[in-house]
Amino acid sequence: MGIFTRNDSDTAGSTDVLDRELEKLLEDSQIEDGDHERFSHYVPKDKIMESAMTGKPVRALCGKKWTPSRDPEKFPVCPDCKKVYERMRK
Repeated sequence: MGIFTRNDSDTAGSTDVLDRELEKLLEDSQIEDGDHERFSHYVPKDKIMESAMTGKPVRALCGKKWTPSRDPEKFPVCPDCKKVYERMRK
């Protein structure tokens, strides 16, 4: 999703604004609760960096979507991420 700006000639009820708000709500609702607090997950490094700079959620190899905020060294590796990673290496 890009950053949009409005100029003074835009109307307050613009469908672009409503579309962006709906997209944001849908994106936020897709962040999953669950066991991501119990495991560290495999995520591409560039996505981790992007998340750290923008606050944007990441998606792990296992499919979990969340915004990282904890030290992954303190948790065991997610078994599903590990399986996917091992298949990718072959």
